[in-house]
Amino acid sequence: MAPYRVLVVDDSPFMRKIFSDLIVQDPQFTIVATACNGIEAIEAVKKWKPDAVTLDLEMPELNGLDALQRIMIEQPTPVIMLSGISEENTRETIKALQLGAFDFIRKPMGAFSNDIVRVGELLLEKLRIAVLTKRYSTAVMDTDKKKASNNRDMPEQSRLAQPAKSAEEGNNRKRGLLQPEQQAEARDASAPALEKKTKPTGGLRNPVKPLTDGGGRPYGSAPGIPIAPVAAALEENKERKRFRHTDGFDQLIAIGTSTGGPRALHEVITSLPAQLAAPVLIVQHMPPKFTKSLAQRLDSFSELEVVEASQGDRLKAGVVYIAPGGHHMELAKDQSGYYVQLTQKPPRNGHRPSVDVLFESLTPFDELKRHAVIMTGMGSDGAKGMKALVDSGAESAIAESEQTCVVYGMPRSAIETGCVKTVLPLQQIAAELQHAVLKG
Repeated sequence: MAPYRVLVVDDSPFMRKIFSDLIVQDPQFTIVATACNGIEAIEAVKKWKPDAVTLDLEMPELNGLDALQRIMIEQPTPVIMLSGISEENTRETIKALQLGAFDFIRKPMGAFSNDIVRVGELLLEKLRIAVLTKRYSTAVMDTDKKKASNNRDMPEQSRLAQPAKSAEEGNNRKRGLLQPEQQAEARDASAPALEKKTKPTGGLRNPVKPLTDGGGRPYGSAPGIPIAPVAAALEENKERKRFRHTDGFDQLIAIGTSTGGPRALHEVITSLPAQLAAPVLIVQHMPPKFTKSLAQRLDSFSELEVVEASQGDRLKAGVVYIAPGGHHMELAKDQSGYYVQLTQKPPRNGHRPSVDVLFESLTPFDELKRHAVIMTGMGSDGAKGMKALVDSGAESAIAESEQTCVVYGMPRSAIETGCVKTVLPLQQIAAELQHAVLKG
């Protein structure tokens, strides 16, 4: 098989050389071209149609974020962002992930840094997953098009009565992972969102449209809007959110995700209602500093308050707590109620924070109706924890379906344990959670 073709984009000739040398250490990859700014990157993607792109954030003429938006619209391709660790860089990286970047890595700290070898290993790991995901997604989309074409030629009753088309679909029906009435209910609840958000474009299975304001303009691009009124409005919105919080709750939502998670979390968290009668605990595999930017970004779009969790935070309904990078997050309780316990115990499944650690910490609290969700991500983190949680009487165990996952590893691992009760496409998860909490 021919090597996978990678486009390297960075305004620094030295960094282009560093990343190119790191990538070709694996014979699976070859450098098809390099580019020094966003304009060159867009043209190179059109010309060479690479299997993956590494894209710097800060570049002249057209920066990485603007180039990413154009690439995802014109020639969807797996993009790995190259990020610094400044506060501005972490904010821009989170935006990039929500706009469709496959993943990111932190750039090495210096020319002779011991960090370079580790960064290279991490980059190759992410590239391997990215190119396989693209190849699989393209094949699935071709299959979906054929199925859709065949279905259009069939009478409506025949389409509705079709048997399961795969072993997985058949097994899901037998195991009752998603009952017909649940499918109809969730589908009805989220039909308008599905019409807008699930149109396939290009080679990637789930390209993302740029997030827009009420006038259809990308956020941050609207001309003539003074900064001060916007800042005042955001502060007023925060105060309004805090006013709704309550210490009293008898339900709790816990979500675990990894690669593709920021985008998936945006879909779910921004679709949950302001009156949600449960706190939400989230583990997203991400380094320190980036989780804070993720929380700030989600908070600016959500009716719920979203925060990076701190040690001892008292849980309140209607608040979303994101585990800080570098720390495990657990649920704890004392005489005053439930609170966040952060630890630096050894990594689990190679991760800190770990989804397994969060889920397992919920098992003693069977007085709460617990709703667990596993979404897109590499590996198997969360599978054992979800199994333990279900065995302890959890109310809901939801996995994101393969069709909408960027990487299906974590949901698949959970499903294989037999503990998952419901499998849903990303766009229906918030509706299912809302229904579960209301029902409880």
